[in-house]
Amino acid sequence: MLRCSMFVLVTCLCLGCGPATEVNRRVAEIGRKPPEPSTEEVRPYDEAPILVLNHLIPDETEYYNTAPGQQGQPADGTFAAGTRVGILKEAGQYVIVRTYSGIEGFVVADAVKLSNISAADVSGLVKGCNQFALELYQQLRSGDENLFFSPTSISVALAMTYAGAAGDTQAEMASTLHFDMPNTQFHESMHAFQGFWASPDKVNGIRLKLANRLWGQRDYQFLPAFRDLTRDKYAAELVQLDFADSENSRQTINTWVEEQTEQKIVDLIPDGLLSSDTRLVLTNAVYFQGNWADQFEKENTRDEDFQLNTKAKVKVPMMHRTGKCRYSAIDNLQVLELPYGDGSLSMIVLLPKTVDGLEGLETQLNFENLQRWMQSVKPDDRLEISLPRFKITAEFDLKRTLQAMGMKSAFEVKGADFSGMTGDRNLFISGVVHKAFVDVNEEGTEAAAATGVIATIVSMPPTFRADHPFVFMIRDNRNGALLFVGKITNPAVDPGIR
Repeated sequence: MLRCSMFVLVTCLCLGCGPATEVNRRVAEIGRKPPEPSTEEVRPYDEAPILVLNHLIPDETEYYNTAPGQQGQPADGTFAAGTRVGILKEAGQYVIVRTYSGIEGFVVADAVKLSNISAADVSGLVKGCNQFALELYQQLRSGDENLFFSPTSISVALAMTYAGAAGDTQAEMASTLHFDMPNTQFHESMHAFQGFWASPDKVNGIRLKLANRLWGQRDYQFLPAFRDLTRDKYAAELVQLDFADSENSRQTINTWVEEQTEQKIVDLIPDGLLSSDTRLVLTNAVYFQGNWADQFEKENTRDEDFQLNTKAKVKVPMMHRTGKCRYSAIDNLQVLELPYGDGSLSMIVLLPKTVDGLEGLETQLNFENLQRWMQSVKPDDRLEISLPRFKITAEFDLKRTLQAMGMKSAFEVKGADFSGMTGDRNLFISGVVHKAFVDVNEEGTEAAAATGVIATIVSMPPTFRADHPFVFMIRDNRNGALLFVGKITNPAVDPGIR
């Protein structure tokens, strides 16, 4: 298996939610130059053709009140990210569009309609989830082993669990997972965020799918509020199983995960994880397939050296292409952004400048630095790119990792508080499992992941109360010999010598 000892891969979900082919075409045609004055009659706003603009970066957007031929002047003002079309109508005729693929240009304001799910709606949530993602990376990275996981899948699965948490358990989960907003706002934002994954076809060169489901013990009662919230905000229907038949329950859940991930994630729930005490399993599955905006030609792929470190190397299939992309050289690394399809998603590659620079890069990999590195990326018209073709499958038991990050009481039999699920403090998390898969090749990338959270009932421990006559023995466990045998019928009486 290829060892990723030379670079870090980050697949970024840009804050858009669907194709914007016509807008991208117009922006590409216009480029950074102002458009020529139009001879077409400008129709009233209500009659103007509406285009859906999905690729505004979560930043301020400039607007211009000037006529089309005069847009070389400084902007008249700015809109905050997520500004609605009604304000665009009032403010001016043109807005500048910046896409994640690096295209800039002017678009008539009347032809712009921001999606109901905007960057502003989820920016706070995305910031927190990205902070958790990078902190989790620091916990999971070790040595020179490959690593791949989906923080989105983990966050969504735990968000559904968080919906039933209370007290200290809720506070610890919020702190660890960076769920930094009031509950109602949080679940609304999470609902909006999941809307970005609704891409049923590949018209824009990208396919995204996210699915959630709850698996509850048959005849076990969950609070209606918990069931309503997970259904309405996470589209997670509750399916009843009999966990006493743990193997059949396991197979049912794993089959669903396989179907949702195009058979890329198999056996998410391992043998032995479920038991008759299991009361709820919360699952999330994500699937992504994206074609490169500019693909690598297969005939240019050839076996070449990949430096594992300063002393060792292996032969790997190295893909090559020369062309447009977004690139930066900053600090001690190079940053490459390779867009998929219409540019709404990209792969980000962070490459240390030295063969042995990965550890130094990883120590600097935090939210603030990543944000700064990404802000430095600029369009490059001609860059020679060499990227290895690779495939990785990874799996994790995240219980100890999440405990180490501060989510402690959720896993404690006596400390867990998931009263928001049942009305009682009778459930705790017995396991969090995660699997992920990625295949990067000349055409693009296919990736899938799934997360399972297992909630187990707090069973009353068996009691042994020797309050009536009993027999006792002293046994040599090395050989099984009974060294002493006796019985107690009245411990208050000393029978003396017989």
